[in-house]
Amino acid sequence: MAAGFFYEDLMLKTEDGIKISAWYVPHENETATILFLHGNGGNMSHNIDFIEMFYKLKFSTFIIDYRGYGKSEGTPDEEGTYLDAEVSWNYLVEEKKINPSDIVVYGRSLGGAIGAKLSEKNKTLAVILDSTFTSIKEIGAKQYPFLPVRKFFKFEYSTIKYLKNLKSPVLVIHSIEDRYIPFSHAQKLYEAAPGIKELMEVRGDHNSNFIISRKEYEESIYNFIDKIKNLKAELK
Repeated sequence: MAAGFFYEDLMLKTEDGIKISAWYVPHENETATILFLHGNGGNMSHNIDFIEMFYKLKFSTFIIDYRGYGKSEGTPDEEGTYLDAEVSWNYLVEEKKINPSDIVVYGRSLGGAIGAKLSEKNKTLAVILDSTFTSIKEIGAKQYPFLPVRKFFKFEYSTIKYLKNLKSPVLVIHSIEDRYIPFSHAQKLYEAAPGIKELMEVRGDHNSNFIISRKEYEESIYNFIDKIKNLKAELK
């Protein structure tokens, strides 16, 4: 890895027999483990800055490339990406023996829908939705209002549908300057989240928001997870 971290380079086999690539970057004094699900553009190697941030905040990171991305086998499709996330979760819980209540599912852009789906049936420490849409169809309708895209779109990726069933605390991070996925999507996701939740506004466009607002990212993620861990400790 370019950043120089110790990491495990893994290949996991999904339920339907596809091998997907993954990195596990442990922190020697971890306070939580981040299961990072990246967006549609790029692959794991394009997210080194996120891994660096998580390490700085004392989080271990588990990141995957969906089928058809990076060194992973197969061709991307909606149900397949859900299976990719599921095998990643199972690896952390069953092989690494990490308690589900110590795992934060972090989905960026497309990864937010995948993370929300994964978290429907798994109680996590928290779910973070970064620059995520309510659904692919809503994005298409916004960009092509003159076409019946809701009827003909192949994929759904309905983040908001899955979000309504979550039992985990939710942090929504979104730039008010995002022109690809408007901030209104973040507001709708925040409103739909049923439990403990926060909405963090940042700056920058869809692809540069993390670079421009990195300090705000670090503070909001650290403070949210720290608050949730403290609340959990008080309930014991």
